[in-house]
Amino acid sequence: MERRSLTPHYVYVIQCEDGSFYTGCAKDVDSRMRLHMNGKGARYTRMHRPKKLVYVEEFNSRAEAMKKERKVKMLKRSQKLELINSRSKSK
Repeated sequence: MERRSLTPHYVYVIQCEDGSFYTGCAKDVDSRMRLHMNGKGARYTRMHRPKKLVYVEEFNSRAEAMKKERKVKMLKRSQKLELINSRSKSK
């Protein structure tokens, strides 16, 4: 029997002050974003100051979220921009 997480997991993308993007996975995006903003998140966001959260997608399991995170990290910058823009248009 497969164990399912009761807590949703999220993939998120942060735009940094230098224009670069950081992609991550978390149970609580707001809490994780606070860590990034306070310099206590990922090493990347300590070196490239986070500016704003630009993309969030919810998943039913950690495994699904991590799979999507890997896919997003492999995208070219132009493809990430398309993903971000397509999400903001659908809201």
